[in-house]
Amino acid sequence: MELERRDENWYVRALNRVQAKMEKVVDRNLGKIPYTTDENGRFDDRSGKKDICWWTNGFWGGELWQLYRLSGNEKFKSEAIAVEEKMDAAFMDYNGMDHDAGFRWLPTAVINYKLTGDKESRNRGLLAAANLAGRFNMNGNFIRAWNDWGDDRDTTGWAIIDCMMNLPLLYWASKELGDPRFKAIAVAHADTAMKNFIREDGSVKHIIGFDPATGEYLRDYGGQGFGEGSSWTRGQSWALYGFALSYKYTGNERYLETSMKVADYVLSEIKDTYLIPVDFRQPENVTLEDSTASAIIASGLIELAQALESIGKEQEKADKYMAMAVNLLKTLDEKRCDYSLDKDNILEKCTAAYHDEKHEFAIIYGDYYYIEALMKLDGRVLTIF
Repeated sequence: MELERRDENWYVRALNRVQAKMEKVVDRNLGKIPYTTDENGRFDDRSGKKDICWWTNGFWGGELWQLYRLSGNEKFKSEAIAVEEKMDAAFMDYNGMDHDAGFRWLPTAVINYKLTGDKESRNRGLLAAANLAGRFNMNGNFIRAWNDWGDDRDTTGWAIIDCMMNLPLLYWASKELGDPRFKAIAVAHADTAMKNFIREDGSVKHIIGFDPATGEYLRDYGGQGFGEGSSWTRGQSWALYGFALSYKYTGNERYLETSMKVADYVLSEIKDTYLIPVDFRQPENVTLEDSTASAIIASGLIELAQALESIGKEQEKADKYMAMAVNLLKTLDEKRCDYSLDKDNILEKCTAAYHDEKHEFAIIYGDYYYIEALMKLDGRVLTIF
C-alpha cells in the first residue's frame, strides 16, 4: 500500500528529528541502561546489579540498533553492544529471569547476530530462548509469567498477554537450530492465549491464573488495567501485535484472524483525538493516557496491514489499519513528543499501570516502539529474520 506523499514527508521529518535528538542524548548517557527519566528529564540507569534483570532493559539497546540502521553512526552500534554485554549478568540470576526474555534479548543479541554474525550474541539469544522454553507448563500449555515475588501471591500458574511478544524468540531459535521444540512451545502458548485471553468482542484480559498441576482455567485478574473485565490498552496492543507476529513466523491464519479481531475492537474504541487512555474501560471522569500503548498499537497495525497486503487479503481493512497507524503516530509526533535536546525521552504521558501512584511519565519502550513504527513506514526497520 502506498502512503500519501504528505505522510511520507511527515515520517521522514520525524525520523530526522529523532536522530538529531538521540545523537546528543546518547553522548550524555554512555554506559546506562535507562527505563525512565528524573524530574529534570534525564535518564535513570538500570544497569546495576540490583536492576540488571529489569524487564525493559533490552529496549534501549534495541533503540540504539534501530538508530544505527537509520543513521550508520557507529556510536549507536558500540553503545548497543555495551548494553548487550552488561545484560550477561542477568543470566546468573534465576529469580530475575522470566517470560520477558524476548523483550530483553531479541532487540539486542538477536539483532546483533543478524547484523554482524557475532557468535557470542547468537549464544546469548539461544540461552535466553532456552530459559524461556523452560518456563513452559505442559499441563496447561502456557509459559509461566513471573517467578515468586516473595509475598502471599502464588504465581506458579499465571500467564499474561504480554508474553505473545516474547514468542518470536522461540520462533527464531527453532529456525536457527533447526529444532522444532521451540516453535512447538510458542505455538502451544499462542493457542492457549487465543482461547483464553481474547474475549468475544475482541478485548483482551491481562492475567490468567491456571491450576499449574492440572492446567485448569481458574480465573482472570485485572492486572495493570482498571480491573477485572476491563480493557488495559497496552494489553490490547501486545495481543494485536503479538498475534500478528505469530502469524508472520508460522503462517497460521488463525493468528492473523485473532490479530484482526483485536485490531477491530481497538479501532472501535479509539476516539477522534487519537490519544490512547490507560484502559478503554476506565471511568469516564479519568483522563489518564498511555502513549506507549499508542506507539505499540501503531507498530502492530502496520505489521498487520503489511501481512494482509502480502497475501492480498482484506485490502480495505489493511488500508484502514494503516491509516489508523499513521493517525496515531502523527498525533504522538505533534502532541506527545519532546524533540528538545535537553530532555532524554521522546514520548511523554506514558503510564505503566492504571493503579500505579505515578502516571504519564517517560518510559523507554514507548520511545522504542515509536521509532520502530516510523522505521516500518520508512522501510528500514530491523527484524530478526
